[in-house]
Amino acid sequence: MLLNQPRLQERMADLQLDAVVATAPENVTYLSGFWALSQWIRRGPQVYVVWPTVGKGVPEIITSTSTLDLLADQTPWVSNVRRYGDFHVEVDPGIAEDPVDQRHLALRDAPAYRDALMALVAALAEQGLTAGRIAIDETGLEPSHMGELKMRLPNVSWVPAAALFRAVRAVKTEEEIDRLRQVAQISERSIQAALAVAREGASELDLARAFHIQTIKDGGLPVLGCIGFGERSALANVQPSERKLRAGEIIRFDVGGRYQHYRADIARNAVLGAVPLEARRLHHALLCGVQHACEIIRPGMSAAGLFEEVTSVVQKEGIAHYKRDHVGHGIGLDGYDAPSLSVRSNDTIEEGMVLCVETPYYEIGRWGLQVEDMIVVRRDGVERLMMTDGDLMEVPS
Repeated sequence: MLLNQPRLQERMADLQLDAVVATAPENVTYLSGFWALSQWIRRGPQVYVVWPTVGKGVPEIITSTSTLDLLADQTPWVSNVRRYGDFHVEVDPGIAEDPVDQRHLALRDAPAYRDALMALVAALAEQGLTAGRIAIDETGLEPSHMGELKMRLPNVSWVPAAALFRAVRAVKTEEEIDRLRQVAQISERSIQAALAVAREGASELDLARAFHIQTIKDGGLPVLGCIGFGERSALANVQPSERKLRAGEIIRFDVGGRYQHYRADIARNAVLGAVPLEARRLHHALLCGVQHACEIIRPGMSAAGLFEEVTSVVQKEGIAHYKRDHVGHGIGLDGYDAPSLSVRSNDTIEEGMVLCVETPYYEIGRWGLQVEDMIVVRRDGVERLMMTDGDLMEVPS
């Protein structure tokens, strides 16, 4: 199970909640194991998971009839399903014995509610949750939905839950960590595949294609692919173009795929041919910042304190003017999970968090350099999820 259930129950008890309701795609998947395609590709589709506290009922998925095929083809750990809306399909009278088809038809046999909110209200009513405190993830609801819920269930004290879910997701289970380890290493291998086609005259798009093809070959899916050459490497959000690679230029990767719903976000740098001395000096300072973070991170450390330590090391090691608003973030189902490693953060680093620690440096018109590693916070230090060390790579010209 992906869900850190003890942590969720502890937070629910602290807030004296009778139930929580997930609405945003990452929280729906996190609570139930159900990945609803429509939620992940566009705003608006409503999918919920009701999770009562212990002794108050059983978890339940609420989803549209159009997504029941996905439920039948997946293995969520929440088995109770309530559907809403219509979605017409034809059924072969001589239905095959395929188990997915059988589960799909069984799910369609249940009565359908008119809309998502009607199904949600019915689910809460049937479990005796028409009063008390319920935390609902406000980020996945349509703007008018909260007002409708308050009208339909006037005796419920509604509490916003987005911050609650973010805090619970921050500490990963071992199953989550294994998925994050695998996607981090898929991304590293994809960088190597991209560098295998790096030669004078190759385009950023050529490297991006090689990167994403390798990600797919290794069982992942493309998500993030910022790959820039030369002066374009200084564009923080660079999207690959037909720009051709020239000898002596920086190649900056800020990349990561998705594996079984979990995200990678890593950064590496290479140079075609001999590395310019100034680039090596700057990169050394950035790498020292990430390495220092890996040496000092411990449970209980403040995220703001880590920010200060990392930026100070980069400054001392050669970039005296180095400035950043953050030096990393958590990662999981969301590319930017808690904590935020910024000077303004109130987060505390905990055992089991998976962090992206990064030290980007952008010099517009010249080059961009960035080191970013994925690590797990353990009781006595960190476990690196990476196989590579972040050194500046030299590609033969």
